[in-house]
Amino acid sequence: MFRLSELTTAKPTTFELVPEAAALGRMADALGILGLRKLRFKGRLTPVGKQDWRLDAELGATVVQPCVVTLDPVTTRIEEPVTRRYLADFSFPEDDEVEMPEDDEAEPLPAVLDLGEVMQEALALALPAFPRAEGVELGEAVFTEPGAEPLTEESVKPFAGLADLKKRMED
Repeated sequence: MFRLSELTTAKPTTFELVPEAAALGRMADALGILGLRKLRFKGRLTPVGKQDWRLDAELGATVVQPCVVTLDPVTTRIEEPVTRRYLADFSFPEDDEVEMPEDDEAEPLPAVLDLGEVMQEALALALPAFPRAEGVELGEAVFTEPGAEPLTEESVKPFAGLADLKKRMED
């Protein structure tokens, strides 16, 4: 953790986090994954102006997740750049409905910056949403009443009927 007000503004502050096995286990549990074999978060905090800060880092991790088809363990290597801008004059939108800002790197300036929390958030965002074991395909399930023609993905495509019509006209 860094208390930003106590850091020197004359030059960037470098950091490197490499959690131990017990911390990796806790983080894997928190993220709902099977395992976290390696994790490294390395970068620098650079002062911008009088109060703002910019975090530039590299996240490297080896994660194990269940395959969405077979539930077998799938190991994935993640290498992800991480950038955050901590702004003293940041303000949250106050309307009931707001559009997402184009600048998704900007955040309010915290008094204390927990790099472990930033690392875990970056890892959560970088995890594959639908990990699949190599060579595994998601099949198609077809259900229908006896005697009725099943509705398949192929038959509901917008131009499937036109392609069938064209084929019949060519014959």
